[in-house]
Amino acid sequence: MHDYLKFIYFCVKPRKLKYNTKNISKERQIALYRDMLFSRMIEEKMLKLLRQGKISKWFSGIGQEGIAVGVTSALEADEYILPMHRNLGVFTTRKIPFSKLFQQWQGKKNGFTKGRDRSFHFGTNDYHIVGMISHLGPQLNVGDGIALASKLKAEKKVTVAFTGEGATSEGDFHEALNIAAVWDLPIIFVIENNGYGLSTPTQEQYRCERLSDRGVGYGIQALTIDGNNIVEVYETIRKHAESIRENPHPVLIECETFRMRGHEEASGTKYVPDELFEEWGKKDPLLNFESYLLDKGHLSTEDIDNFKTAMTSEIEEGLEEAFNAQDVIPNVAEELADVYKAFSPALITPVNDKSSIKRMVDAYSDGLRQSMQRFENLVIMGQDIAEYGGVFKITEGFVNEFGRERVRNTPICESGILSAALGLSIKGMKAVVELQFADFVTSGFNPIINNLAKSHYRWGQAADVTLRMPTGAGVGAGPYHSQSNEAWFYHTPGLKIVYPSNAYDAKGLLAAAIEDPNPVMVFEHKALYRSVEGEVPEDYYTEQIGKAKTVRSGHDISIITYGYGVIWAEQLAEKNSNYSIDILDLRSLVPMDFEAIRLSVKRTGKVIVLNEDCLTGSIASDVAAWIGENCFEFLDAPVRRVGSLDTPVPFAKALENQFLPPERLDEVFHDLLAY
Repeated sequence: MHDYLKFIYFCVKPRKLKYNTKNISKERQIALYRDMLFSRMIEEKMLKLLRQGKISKWFSGIGQEGIAVGVTSALEADEYILPMHRNLGVFTTRKIPFSKLFQQWQGKKNGFTKGRDRSFHFGTNDYHIVGMISHLGPQLNVGDGIALASKLKAEKKVTVAFTGEGATSEGDFHEALNIAAVWDLPIIFVIENNGYGLSTPTQEQYRCERLSDRGVGYGIQALTIDGNNIVEVYETIRKHAESIRENPHPVLIECETFRMRGHEEASGTKYVPDELFEEWGKKDPLLNFESYLLDKGHLSTEDIDNFKTAMTSEIEEGLEEAFNAQDVIPNVAEELADVYKAFSPALITPVNDKSSIKRMVDAYSDGLRQSMQRFENLVIMGQDIAEYGGVFKITEGFVNEFGRERVRNTPICESGILSAALGLSIKGMKAVVELQFADFVTSGFNPIINNLAKSHYRWGQAADVTLRMPTGAGVGAGPYHSQSNEAWFYHTPGLKIVYPSNAYDAKGLLAAAIEDPNPVMVFEHKALYRSVEGEVPEDYYTEQIGKAKTVRSGHDISIITYGYGVIWAEQLAEKNSNYSIDILDLRSLVPMDFEAIRLSVKRTGKVIVLNEDCLTGSIASDVAAWIGENCFEFLDAPVRRVGSLDTPVPFAKALENQFLPPERLDEVFHDLLAY
């Protein structure tokens, strides 16, 4: 008998749970038992391998199998589940081959993440499972996005997202419940309340009597059930799933259970009173249901022995296959190639020559509207973007043309909406998220950095999401509505970044960003929205992401810049028309056109790299470093950088003018000419 089972049988004799199986066939009851047993036997084997030093880490779900198995068994095979660390039963009940799972845990090449992530930090669309990231909460909002896609497609499908009692303290939990309630999403949130968030007990986590009480506050149906009662879990999920498929709405289900091992094995359980193990050991979900089935005559001891023999064989064969499987052989080219979903777009040119003078704000609106017409699976989300048209009126009139299902006002919850955008992408849709101001992205930093950017690299799931980022100073808006924060994201592999400086590029680059299946951030300078205009084709077209544009070709000095920097560079050139100034508009920051930079440096030998952002740690600094490393032989003077002061963006006009770089640009320009 397994060590854990001996403990249960001989130290704390199981207490029988009450099961109401009148609506569950004998075959289904046996299947529920078998799935719990298989999960338990894998867990037991993992603990032995951990003690033998053959695996490095394990998060045990022993004692909680009834939840994972009960929930998964009650769903249709193509309904998405978003599990957590201790939900092995989700994966095994969905019949993922054990050898494949073990290769994932061992970091093998044929694991779901090619050795790039561990444990259950992966997803698989083949089995309709989306695993967690270590931040726990965001997956609830990813579930919201999947549920939204199901609702928009009228699929009559339910999504289930798991969380633990500890993660209910995270903001993402509350954002997810609120979004689901406001949008009537077909989703079930399952809280596994096992008493401890790592070592912190529930009395230090929350003050409400039950976590299901929190659902009531968001206006959604909520209940608490016995998570160790496999039948209660299965029947509760089955009943609510049937209702949700016909009438989409969210439900919160708190499953009371207990973690019989440490948070992970290295953390131990010394902080848990012994009497809790004794009390909960009597409610072991596997042993209690096994006893019930034996009493009912649905199972015999011989049946159980046969199950265990077959499962032991499957586990051992899987282990042998996995241990012998190919290890990861590092390959730089392959690693870099998988950061983004492969995409080689053909540039789309206007069908006819008709064009008109448009302001940048109108060019953005035009590109977004035509993208909505082009992609029926495209959804726009953001604060006040529906009837109000957004604070900059770029989506004005969109509701009348495309409807509120595709032009969605959102609650004020950047993190939740950005995570939901990934959920839409998982279901094959496109999303555009408008950040009301680029400054507000701080409230959604985690889903961008840790989910959107890493999704394809980790498990091959593209994040087909475009983020519109109204950015920049010069409008007297102060520290919280004026920041240039593109450098925060420039450092993060997996994101693409474009930053137009003119109306033509505004339309073409936004359209290209939406075409691209990777996450693209479009920085739109607020001060340029209505101050800059230009000739813009009426037809739909795209510009190439990753390609810079020479605004002026010269031989005295190069100014390499983007965004408002292009305007400042052109103003400088007009004032100094006796000099031949080469102006390169980068347009695309990631990927960046380094060949165009090289050619500009080669033309002049003297270079200023200009950006609006604060100078320290800026993109200008990185470009200057690249030039020093790769174009040294072309230089006739040191590369100079110009940016804003290293202060927050001030409000008063005189202070803001001092903060911004134009005056320093003029000084550096003349210093460099004289070098």
